[in-house]
Amino acid sequence: MTTPDFPELPAGFRFGAATAAYQIEGAHDQDGRGPSIWDTFSHTPGRTLDGATGDTACDHYHRHPQDVALMRGLGVDSYRFSIAWPRLLPRGTGPANPKGLDFYDRLIDDLPAAGVAPAVTLYHWDLPQTLEDRGGWRVRETAEAFAQYAALAVERYGDRVERWITLNGPYCSAFAGYAEGRHAPGAQKGRGALAAAHHLLVAHGLAVRELRAAGAREVGIALNLDRIHTASALPGDRAALRRAEVLHNEVWTEPLLAGRYPAHEAGTWAGLADGPWRLPGDLELIGAPLDFLGVNFYRPITVAAAPHRTDDLELRTATDIGVRELDPYGTRLTTMGWPVVPEALTELLRALHARYPRLPPVWITENGSAEADAVGPDGRVHDTARTDYLADHLAAVAEAVSAGVDVRGYYVWSLLDNFEWARGYGQRFGLVHVDYDTLTRTPKDSYHWFRALITAHRARTEETTR
Repeated sequence: MTTPDFPELPAGFRFGAATAAYQIEGAHDQDGRGPSIWDTFSHTPGRTLDGATGDTACDHYHRHPQDVALMRGLGVDSYRFSIAWPRLLPRGTGPANPKGLDFYDRLIDDLPAAGVAPAVTLYHWDLPQTLEDRGGWRVRETAEAFAQYAALAVERYGDRVERWITLNGPYCSAFAGYAEGRHAPGAQKGRGALAAAHHLLVAHGLAVRELRAAGAREVGIALNLDRIHTASALPGDRAALRRAEVLHNEVWTEPLLAGRYPAHEAGTWAGLADGPWRLPGDLELIGAPLDFLGVNFYRPITVAAAPHRTDDLELRTATDIGVRELDPYGTRLTTMGWPVVPEALTELLRALHARYPRLPPVWITENGSAEADAVGPDGRVHDTARTDYLADHLAAVAEAVSAGVDVRGYYVWSLLDNFEWARGYGQRFGLVHVDYDTLTRTPKDSYHWFRALITAHRARTEETTR
């Protein structure tokens, strides 16, 4: 099969790779790290595929020099990783853990030496269990604790970190974690999920304040946003689309980018959106200007109407608000079961640009595909499907840029195969194959393709800017 063409992106466009702490670090109970909700969740029978946990994962905690060397070989401009909150603050608040602080010092020092700029995500779903025991994201105290944690991190690392991301994918934290129960902490209470969504936004706003006060260079947030289509033009399906847009996207984008709550939320949650967790001044706090918006994108969704009770106060799944997801695309699916529709990324970026005059520069903070990868007899991993996926989605980004959307960079998900949350180790997203028995790293064909793309981009843009 032929190698796909390299998409043409503007001079100054930057390329990176991304990971998350619980998915790769391991060392879950070493050097003073406290338990997180994902430790508790994954150790609860029946919660994850085959009972998998992140206890060892990729053992990045002990092998990070090897992984930094892989980044150097890849040639990325930036590495997006998350700090494990319970590694810095084992109880969520209180005294910091010196060994945890030192680990990230070593990593952050090693990256620039390899020509890679550090980009830190403060929260990628691993809430300290002690805070969950006191109410988790359902209570405002967790947002206040997050601000203290952010202040600690920026004081320690701010002189070396290029880019700060407060939260990753708060949709998953709030709704997958507190409504659907398929992510940690595994709750199924809709009122708690709505409170969690708001407190996550408050936590973001408080953290932005701390980061700005400390002189952080670039501050943003990474949202899991979906391009949503309707199954038909029937009134019921169109109403379902409106409810899905609120649930998936507007809960986050409206307060962050427009300084308002979603106009249609009352019709989505039977009026619960005016809950007591919203306090005067919250919108101003949440809507503080950002240096960039991170967009995580994997696939579009199509929705149709489903029976539901409009007076049901306990949102648990999308079906509870009368939304049913379909797959009408008739295209290739990744092993996650997600349709591959690159043009949906262009549509999403153009829609954001059109809707929000205050839209800051955009970074694609996650994009990638899970595939059935294996090391072949020749010692290589021939992941042609992933290379095609990346090429097509980068072309979709280039199309959005041509349409006027200010997209500054792209982080591939993920540098390494890793613990894929409730799906355990059955899904592989990495540019680098990890043998979970030996922890041997093997760069895949997509790794070599991505490196060639970066090299070609730099050569082309340097030539045109001389």
